[in-house]
Amino acid sequence: MSEGTSAGTTGNAAGQPADPGRGTGRAPAGWVLAGVGATAGAVVWVPRAAFSIDGGFEGHARDLSVIYVDLPLILLGGALLPFLAWTLTRRWVRSPWIAALAALAAVALGVWGLTEWWNPRQLPDPGYRGGL
Repeated sequence: MSEGTSAGTTGNAAGQPADPGRGTGRAPAGWVLAGVGATAGAVVWVPRAAFSIDGGFEGHARDLSVIYVDLPLILLGGALLPFLAWTLTRRWVRSPWIAALAALAAVALGVWGLTEWWNPRQLPDPGYRGGL
């Protein structure tokens, strides 16, 4: 046996003892929560951006920047916000349930902020109310 190790322990390549609780179950939960956040962002994005993609009458109000600019930013923010909340909470608190609640609260606050802040065009032009 090499010096510094015993028969009952395992270590990594640097000779440090392995920590069986470290890294198990933490990353997959963070990635799942990131997926939940990105999905929530997409679900909020679709109905609000539908008019900008369709463009209304003869497509004259079409604005495809909601696809090329807004959608990637919303998906990225929706994925990063809960993942960062999960990671930071896990550093301070041992319980994964508290970290999951913090990440879900971050998703809820992110969706609320998105609905308050992001308002794509909803009518073809000012003064247009439909009809003749």
